[in-house]
Order: sequence, then structure tokens, then C-alpha cells
Amino acid sequence: MAISRALVKQPKVLLADEPTANLDESMRDEIMDVLESMGEELGLTFVMVTHDSAIAMKARVW
Repeated sequence: MAISRALVKQPKVLLADEPTANLDESMRDEIMDVLESMGEELGLTFVMVTHDSAIAMKARVW
């Protein structure tokens, strides 16, 4: 639901503070897959803060 609210106005940049902090590993991976595909489809840039090394390793840095 929070992801939907964040996307209503079609932003170009989405800020996410620990978006998967309280999720188990399988749900974390599912949410990250959704965020990644939405980013590609909608041309979104995500700025994400996380303490989860598995999430940090998936980050694309240019």
C-alpha cells in the first residue's frame, strides 16, 4: 500500500528508508523484485537506505 501511495503522482525519484526492514527474506526478495521492475518500467530512480547487505549488494551504482 505504501508503494502505491508513493507512486500516485508519478515521481521520477523515490526515497525509501529501510523499505524491507521488517520482512522475512522471501518477502524482502519479492518486494525488491517488484521495485526493480517498476524502476525499469517507469524510469524511476530509487534512493534507498538499508542495513541489509543482501539489498545493498543489488544496488546499481554509477
